[in-house]
Amino acid sequence: MKKTLFVIGMLLCGLSLYAQDMKTLFIAMPDSVAPLLTKVNREDCVDFLASNMKAEVKNRFGKVSELKRLTADYLFLQTTGSSSMEMKLLPLNDSVKVICVVNTVCGPACDSEVRFYNTDWQQLAKEDFIQLPSVGAFYLPVDTLTDEAYAAIREKADMELVKAALSEDKPIISFTYTTPDYLAKTEREKLVVYIRKEPVVYEWKGGKYNDVSLK
Repeated sequence: MKKTLFVIGMLLCGLSLYAQDMKTLFIAMPDSVAPLLTKVNREDCVDFLASNMKAEVKNRFGKVSELKRLTADYLFLQTTGSSSMEMKLLPLNDSVKVICVVNTVCGPACDSEVRFYNTDWQQLAKEDFIQLPSVGAFYLPVDTLTDEAYAAIREKADMELVKAALSEDKPIISFTYTTPDYLAKTEREKLVVYIRKEPVVYEWKGGKYNDVSLK
């Protein structure tokens, strides 16, 4: 009897581990996470990609969505011509994983939303896994008391737009300040002088994202 229970336990453990695979999670994803795609859409995308075909489907609005990349722990989905979804499966400990989901909309400046879910697709508190960079993290240090040009152009940048991007092969997330993209050309050229050229980069370590861009 004990041997039977042990075998059943091992099988359940195996099923749990199998469920923590991006393909399986993507198909099982509830419509509330990706409202444009039905489960059939998601299954078709996976099948097309596995057959080395272009993974395009007609979404709920009759427009094209395309699954562009799918690995065991990463996914990139072009939901519309101006929006995308990235997902990364990240280890919380030896047996539990969480899913980081980045939704990005460009119009024309890109802006992203970062969310976290467990493998049952229950949303988790973002603050437990990341402290998003402040706008100040994207600017070079200046003396705001003497640089009047800086103060003037910062007033023009009245929207805080940031694009987030996950890495397919590394446990990192990078943030790029996109506010300049919505400004007029002359104002944009003045602002970029004060902005860091490199994105702000976080690395997943110890069950959370940590800022490593300045290390």
